[in-house]
Amino acid sequence: MSRFYILLGPPGAGKGTQAEAISAECNIPHISSGNIFRENLAEKTELGLMAKKYMDRGDLVPDEITIGMIKDRLSQADCRNGAVLDGFPRTPFQADALSLFLSARESSITSVLNVNVPASELIERLSGRWVCRDEGHVFHIKYNPPKVEGICDIDQSPLYQRDDDLQDTVVQRIKVYETQTAPLIEYYQNKGLLIEIDGSKPIEEVTELIVEAIRCDERK
Repeated sequence: MSRFYILLGPPGAGKGTQAEAISAECNIPHISSGNIFRENLAEKTELGLMAKKYMDRGDLVPDEITIGMIKDRLSQADCRNGAVLDGFPRTPFQADALSLFLSARESSITSVLNVNVPASELIERLSGRWVCRDEGHVFHIKYNPPKVEGICDIDQSPLYQRDDDLQDTVVQRIKVYETQTAPLIEYYQNKGLLIEIDGSKPIEEVTELIVEAIRCDERK
């Protein structure tokens, strides 16, 4: 039986980290829409360049771009037994498209985990994040500062802030989430699929909450 999980939560809620925990627990791939966009950008595909315009402004990438990328990824062989979706769907329209896609393959969403974090904490988490230019190692000025300011500890390449981590963009990303993506909470709640998770706790505790929720869900 295939198992498809969705992680909801605003930017900076730690969805990527927790998606990896679910992936390991259930032995299914972690599919990040952000990674898919960045891969397309690195390869300079038409879709990648189109997506970057919206990502840099903190806006949502148009549905026709996002849905096409996700469908292609879910059609690959490693998703036969399920997947963890991180960053998709972001709107009820995308959720409907995903449901139809899975239904055509005689599958469905198993459960949706909503990771809650206060907006003030999200801004601090994201606007303090710096990335090295060579390998993408991530640092944080408060939680994980580099030994030498502006230099990666691992490969000594310069650190920089991605456009979507600048404070003004972070605030805009959160606003976009609240106005356009948060309705998914009600969408999946009405379907009886939503599980609420307190994302303000330490990472390890959030992981424990999620893994236990998944195990309980499997026993139903």
